[in-house]
Amino acid sequence: MSPAYVVVTVLGAAMAGFSAASLLLRVAWVVEPLTQYGVPRSWWTPLGLAKAAGAVGLLAGLLVRPLGVLAGIGLVLYFAGAVVTVVRARWFSHVPFPLLYAAPAAASVVLALTA
Repeated sequence: MSPAYVVVTVLGAAMAGFSAASLLLRVAWVVEPLTQYGVPRSWWTPLGLAKAAGAVGLLAGLLVRPLGVLAGIGLVLYFAGAVVTVVRARWFSHVPFPLLYAAPAAASVVLALTA
């Protein structure tokens, strides 16, 4: 297991976990844009739990690599969906934010598959 894989995976898990906690705790700077994007309030908890599960899955992937790969793919798909949501809402200046969270998850998948 390469040090780069460990660092990127832990970073990705920390970022996804922070994002999940921010949503589950209903932090204003997270939920206000969701309202503006038209994401129903009833979806917020399941979306936060999905991010939390992805964060835990990335960390579990340090022990069981296929689990980490699947979790990373899930997070990349989650944040791709977030990009679509932001674009559909025409908030183009917000597109970099989900991409920033998707990047370490994607890098973790690549490193897991090439290590």
